Amino acid sequence: MSKLEELLSQKILILDGAMGTMLQEYKFSEEDFRGTRFADWPVSLQGNNDLLSITQPEAIATIHRKYFDAGADIVETNTFSGTTIAMADYKMEDLVYELNYESAKIAKAVAEEVTAENPEKPRFVAGAIGPTNKTASMSPDVNDPGYRAISFEELKIAYRQQAQALIDGGVDILLVETVFDTLNAKAALFAIEELKEELNIDIPVMVSGTITDASGRTLSGQTAEAFLISVSHIPLLSIGFNCALGAKQLTPHLEVLNRYSKSGISAYPNAGLPNAFGEYDQDAQEMATQIEEYLEKGLVNILGGCCGTTPKHIKAIAEVAAKYEPRKINLKEDPRHAELDSAAN
Repeated sequence: MSKLEELLSQKILILDGAMGTMLQEYKFSEEDFRGTRFADWPVSLQGNNDLLSITQPEAIATIHRKYFDAGADIVETNTFSGTTIAMADYKMEDLVYELNYESAKIAKAVAEEVTAENPEKPRFVAGAIGPTNKTASMSPDVNDPGYRAISFEELKIAYRQQAQALIDGGVDILLVETVFDTLNAKAALFAIEELKEELNIDIPVMVSGTITDASGRTLSGQTAEAFLISVSHIPLLSIGFNCALGAKQLTPHLEVLNRYSKSGISAYPNAGLPNAFGEYDQDAQEMATQIEEYLEKGLVNILGGCCGTTPKHIKAIAEVAAKYEPRKINLKEDPRHAELDSAAN
């Protein structure tokens, strides 16, 4: 049993909050994103948050430190868009390895520093692997429903490159997150399993999907149960949901995972639902109060925040989580486990 698995059975682990929300407070200009190295880059770079790990590394390290100080056990690398597919928008495909490697090194250095200050509370780094801006299951062209903008093989190659760089940079976990198309996630998981075998390592893997609307389905049409079945052939540290919904709206979907999942369960919702301007108004205490329902029902092992969440939110979540035991990960005597196993195989 790894240290992470051991801790997962002992306490609810706290994940960090939104990197993007914290970066917005810096109000970085185009020149700040470029730095001196990319001063003459041919396209606009403002908004390429992953690039800030190279041009503004101190800011990234400071944000990681703030989340650790707020009580996080795990921080995510600044690599949500760190694939050649997503970086093509900025003509930065050739920088993907460096972006992921440097992001991992920054987060790992802060984690080691904070752990050294309090060895009784080890800190970890999750390599963030986002969904890319293309989908393998759906056509972007309403006039051509059979068209696909990306193939499984192309996704696998891109994810493998990202995962390799994150591993080389020292991450403790690989987190395939904000999954709106499970086929994309399966490409990432396939790439990771290939790497694990090739490198002879057993790095823990987390998967987090996103329910996109009130129908309770992902963008590619899967329910929480179908999503779980689709990835249950892979050994996972945890499966869960993040983004799109606030804490209250996420509860029924976590209940489904709790009923059938053999792995840990994670949840890092948004700070409520966005207002008319796309902003998140839910304060830390209100969010923590809503998340307490997960804890009372024994639904989760890992808790954090997504869009709109700050160190204040994570601090409030950590404080309420400390009062509860983690969800038991033991296989339940539920006849439907056999059904899920059969469906997965």
